[in-house]
Amino acid sequence: MPRAVLEAPDISCDHCIMTIEKAVSNLGAQFVSGDPATKIVTLEYDPDVVSLEAIEAAMEEEGYPVKK
Repeated sequence: MPRAVLEAPDISCDHCIMTIEKAVSNLGAQFVSGDPATKIVTLEYDPDVVSLEAIEAAMEEEGYPVKK
């Protein structure tokens, strides 16, 4: 299963991480870890179920755009 390491500069606390975890889990991605100090979220996803673009869009919808 592919792993994505995404930087989201607007992450500031554990609540942010929980919000992202819920958003990506609803899409079928598996949350692996998140760290407010580094602004990094790591997750695994099945590209046959959800695209990386859809995951990034869901994070942005929640207020946490991914740095490109």
